Amino acid sequence: QVQLVESGGGSVHAGESLKVSCEVSGGTYNRGGMGWFRQAPGEGREGLAVLYTSTGKTYVPIHADSVKGRFTISKDNTKNTVDLQMNSLKTEDTAMYYCAADWRLDCRTRQTYDFPFLGRGTQVTVSS
Repeated sequence: QVQLVESGGGSVHAGESLKVSCEVSGGTYNRGGMGWFRQAPGEGREGLAVLYTSTGKTYVPIHADSVKGRFTISKDNTKNTVDLQMNSLKTEDTAMYYCAADWRLDCRTRQTYDFPFLGRGTQVTVSS
């Protein structure tokens, strides 16, 4: 059974940086997509970034316009994690951040929050 475990959330001030990581167990991410979405209290889910691969050799990052230039998704092969580096954080970035995975090659047709494998989330709080 594939399990995704997020880590790295916390509380920071506006303008600071934070990195959240997603570790995969019970499977190997070498096809399909892995990404991040968030949900703030009382708000809907928002896809942030996703990595796609069909070969396990080349990973293509896609970032949402709302975080492009501030957030960067990447794969850490040494730790077997997919990370989201978040810079210049704003108070409106406060939310629960979730990792998601979909090993199917047609995952590009879905939002990250509709991927079949989801983590439990890690809280990110940005104060002014």
